[in-house]
Amino acid sequence: MLWLLLALIAFICQMAAVLLLEFRNPSKTVAWLFILFCLPLVGFVLYFFMAQDYQHRLKIRNRGTRLFQEIKEQLWKKAAVVQQASDMHNDEFHHNLRLFNLLNHLSESPITGCNRSKVLTDGEETYAAMLQAMEKAKDHIHVEFYIFRHDTIGTKFQDVMIRKAKEGVKVRLICDGLGSYKLKNSFVRRFKESGVEVHFFLPAMISVLNRRINYRNHRKIVIVDGIVGFLGGINVGDDYLGKYQKMGYWRDTHLEVEGDAVYFLQNVFLQDWKLAAGEKIVDLSLFPKHHCTGEEQVQILSSGPDMTWNAIQEMCFGSISVAKERIWITTPYFIPDEGLFEAIKTAAVSGVDVRIIIPDKADSRLVKLASLSYVEDLLTAGVRFYEYKKGFIHAKVLIVDDLIGSVGTANMDMRSFFCNFELTAVLFDKEPIKRLVSDFEEDLRNSGLIDTQKFHERGRLQKVTEILSRMLSPLL
Repeated sequence: MLWLLLALIAFICQMAAVLLLEFRNPSKTVAWLFILFCLPLVGFVLYFFMAQDYQHRLKIRNRGTRLFQEIKEQLWKKAAVVQQASDMHNDEFHHNLRLFNLLNHLSESPITGCNRSKVLTDGEETYAAMLQAMEKAKDHIHVEFYIFRHDTIGTKFQDVMIRKAKEGVKVRLICDGLGSYKLKNSFVRRFKESGVEVHFFLPAMISVLNRRINYRNHRKIVIVDGIVGFLGGINVGDDYLGKYQKMGYWRDTHLEVEGDAVYFLQNVFLQDWKLAAGEKIVDLSLFPKHHCTGEEQVQILSSGPDMTWNAIQEMCFGSISVAKERIWITTPYFIPDEGLFEAIKTAAVSGVDVRIIIPDKADSRLVKLASLSYVEDLLTAGVRFYEYKKGFIHAKVLIVDDLIGSVGTANMDMRSFFCNFELTAVLFDKEPIKRLVSDFEEDLRNSGLIDTQKFHERGRLQKVTEILSRMLSPLL
């Protein structure tokens, strides 16, 4: 009996610890309590290694800020920074001062006014544009991916990067330690022996030991000579070319940018380089004067557990809250936090055209079940959900009215908003927004509408598994 009493006391202490440490985040608290209930001792061990609040590491959090402050003044002088809502090309912002002020105060990156963007809609188009840009590099190539594979396209990237390094171009590569853990040592060694600097962001073993395994760098960045940059949903791997039979055609959205926005994309990379490599680079030659004649207004938003604001989540919430006509979302994982869920639901009830495209074929059964658990209430509110049938849709796109369009790395889920290091470009001009609208409409033609009545009639076992998955969803 004594050992039962001791076990009960230990269990109560474990639950009390979770409640005390996670009281600011009720959904996360429920998820960990559920795990503790199912796996009392193992669950607390997992909590100890995975749930540490990254923001408590003030030393880590402030590294990026100090680096940024040293070059911030120069960047603001170089870039055409939009200071007032009246200076926005999109006249809808003249009546959305609150949203403009929110965006203007969210991030270390302002809205800039001298840019050109190009939307890329699949791996083949994106890789061709990236490799072509890298071939033209004369000073430096900065590459950062969550996943970098040693397959056909990965080897093609490697060959170009090595060749440019041998030509005297400075080549730096960051891979996430968990996302790219399968990368062969021989593949990495070939990079290093050829002059390419390679560092892993929180390698898997190190992140376990310092209790940060739950925080991953999900960003995808390529910058060439500080002049042209790329960001979006595509990693480096043959699966993004549709060569994996299990997933089939891979539909994604990436963005090529030139102009002022690249300065702030570069700054994100340098902050990540400081965390991954331990090297502080404050070199203004990495922010050269550009000759972009475009006039598009673009904002680069980065977010992560090392930052004070959840900038991408705040952008999504703020934009959705002011929507009048449409909210169109494409996301492979739909696990919104309570605030976004209510904002989307309220918009739909108010008559806004809310459409959300999710994959029919999921790369994670558990995540798909968790996503479906949010669908029923929103269907009742008037949200229309579509399942993409042509293959796997991995694009992360938000379109609100003709006000904004966003393309980035962040899924519409709590992991992206609160745990991962993410990156999004916010587009304000009507032409790039029209392109995103056109792509969305094409995706609708390749998707099937979820029938509300049939969805309500799904089996009891299905509903139970969805509920259980939803309880775990803050950790997925």
